[in-house]
Amino acid sequence: MGLGTKIISTIEKNKTSDGLTIPLTLPAKSQPSSRFSLANLIRLFRTVIIDWIFLALLGFIMAALSFGMDYAILNLQNGQMQLFDLVKTYHFTLALLVWVGYVVALILFSAVCAHYIAPQAIGSGIPEMKTILRGVILKEYLSLRTLVSKMIGLTFSLGSGLPMGKEGPFVHVASVVASQLSRLVHGSSGGIFENESRSAEMLAAGCAVGVACTFSAPIGGVLFSIEVTSVYFAVRNYWRGFFAATCSATLFRILKMFSVSEAVTVEAHYQTNFPPQNVFLPQELPIFALIGLVCGLAGSLFVYLHRRTVLFLRRNALAKMIFQKYWLIYPIFVATLISSLSFPMGLGQFMGGEERFSQTMKDFFVNCAWTAEEGNFYRCQNLTTTNSTSINMNHWTGYDGYKFSPYISLGTFQIVYFFLSILASTLPVPSGIFMPVFVLGAVFGRLVGEFVFFLYPNGVIYGDILFVIRPGVYAVVGAAAFCGAVTHTVSVAVIVFELTGQLCHLLPVMIAVLIANATASYLQPSIYDSIIRIKNLPYLPDIPHTTSLYHQMLIEQFMITPVVYIGKDSTIGDVKRALESKKRIRAFPLVDSL
Repeated sequence: MGLGTKIISTIEKNKTSDGLTIPLTLPAKSQPSSRFSLANLIRLFRTVIIDWIFLALLGFIMAALSFGMDYAILNLQNGQMQLFDLVKTYHFTLALLVWVGYVVALILFSAVCAHYIAPQAIGSGIPEMKTILRGVILKEYLSLRTLVSKMIGLTFSLGSGLPMGKEGPFVHVASVVASQLSRLVHGSSGGIFENESRSAEMLAAGCAVGVACTFSAPIGGVLFSIEVTSVYFAVRNYWRGFFAATCSATLFRILKMFSVSEAVTVEAHYQTNFPPQNVFLPQELPIFALIGLVCGLAGSLFVYLHRRTVLFLRRNALAKMIFQKYWLIYPIFVATLISSLSFPMGLGQFMGGEERFSQTMKDFFVNCAWTAEEGNFYRCQNLTTTNSTSINMNHWTGYDGYKFSPYISLGTFQIVYFFLSILASTLPVPSGIFMPVFVLGAVFGRLVGEFVFFLYPNGVIYGDILFVIRPGVYAVVGAAAFCGAVTHTVSVAVIVFELTGQLCHLLPVMIAVLIANATASYLQPSIYDSIIRIKNLPYLPDIPHTTSLYHQMLIEQFMITPVVYIGKDSTIGDVKRALESKKRIRAFPLVDSL
C-alpha cells in the first residue's frame, strides 16, 4: 500500500459523524525539514552576503563611472574654452567657427555612437525604466551594448556644453549595471528577469544609485526612484536602495574631494552658505508660493511644447523628408543653432555665454546680490574664488567697456534656454532633462530674488532683527519648484537639501514644490509620461482615484479588435490559425469558452 492510499484511508477513519475531519499528523518521513537546519541557515547567510556585496559593488561601480565621466566632461568643456581663448583675439569669424565647430563635432560623435552601437541609448532612459518596472521587457535596453553606447554618447553630448542633463541617463546606466551584475553574480542566463520580484528589487536599487552618484544625494535618490519609476513600492526594498545609494554617494564625494586641491572635507555638490537663522521673512512666504504657481504653469508649458515639437518632427512632411532620410542633418542643425546663440561674442554675452550651462548653478546659488550698489555690504565680490560671495560678474554684466544690467542677462538666459532646452532634448543622443529644468528654475528664482532685493536693498527690520533679502534662496526655491513641476515629483525638495547641504530653506522649498507639483499635475502629465506616450511604449498610466470619469470607461473603448484568443475547447486547428494569423504576438489570452 502506497503512502497516498494510507493517507486517504486515515482521513476516512478520522471523519466524525458531522463530516468534519480531525487534524491529521503525517508520517514521520513526510514531515518538512526544520527551517533552522544547518543547510538552510548557510543558504540564508549566503544569500544575504551576496545581496550586500552586490549592492555595495553596484554603488562603487556607479560612483567610479560618474566621477570618470565628470572628469572627461570637464576636460572637453575646458578644451572648447581654451581653443576659443586662443582665437578670439584674431578674428570674429574664426572664433565663431571654432566655437560652433567644436560643439557640432562632439554632438555628431555622440549621435553616431548611439545610432550604430545601440539606439536604445538615445534619450533619458527613465521612461523606458518606468515601462520595464511595470513588467514589460524591452529588448536590448539593459544590455552591455547599450551601456557602452550610453556612456560614450553621454560623455560627448554633455561635453559639448548644450543644455542637457546627466541624472536621467545615469538612472538608465545604473539599471544596466545592476542587470549585468546580476548575471555575473548569480550566473543566470536569464539575468535579472529570471525572477520578477528580484528584478523589481535590483532595478529599483539601480535607479536610486543613478541619482545618488550624480548629485551625491542618497536619500533624495531613493525617494526619486520610488516616485518616478514605481507605482507600488515594497517597503522591504528600502534598505537595498539606501545601502547602494549610500555606498555610491560616499565614494563619489570622496573622489570629488581628492580631485579638488583646495578641498579639505567632503561637501555638498552645490554647497550654499546661507546663515542657519534669519534666512527669510514670514512675509516672503507668499512670494515663494507665487514662484511655485508660476513654475507649475511654466512646467506644464514646457512639457506641452516638448511633446508638440517631437510630434511635429515626426508628422510634418518636410521635416520627415529631410531629417529622417538624412538623419545626421538634424543634430548638425540643432547643435549649430544652439551653439551660435550661446556664442560669447554674440547673443551669448547677454546670457553668461562664457559660463558652461551646467556650471551656472553655482552662480545662481551664490549668497550675495548681483544688483547691489557699490558700498552695499551684501554686494557680490567680482572675484573668481571659492568664497560664498565671490562670482565673476563680468560674465553676467559685461566688461568695463560695455556694461549692462544683470536683469538683462538673467531674462535673456531664461527665455532663450527655455526653448533651447526643449530643442536639445529632441536630439538623437543620450541626454537628460532634469538638470536643464533645474537650471531654468534657478534662473527664474534668481530673477525674482534680485527684484525683491532691489525693492529692499538695505534689508527689512523685523522686531529687533535685520533681515537681508537673499536672492540665492529664491534661486534654490525656483530650481526645486520648476523641476518638481516638470517631473511631477516632491522628492526633488530632498535632493535640493542634499545638493545645497542645508535645511534652512526647508519651508520655502516645500511650499513652492507642492504648489508647482499640484498645478502641473492638473494641466499636463510629467515629462516622462509624456515621452512614454510619444514613443507608444506599452505602459498603463495611473488612474486617479479622485476622478470618477476614468472608472466609467469600458475596455472596449480603446482595445484593438478583433481579439485573437484561445479557449479551453479550442482545437489544434484553432491554435494553428491563431499563430499563423498573428505571427508577431507572443502571448494569447486563454478564456473559458469560445
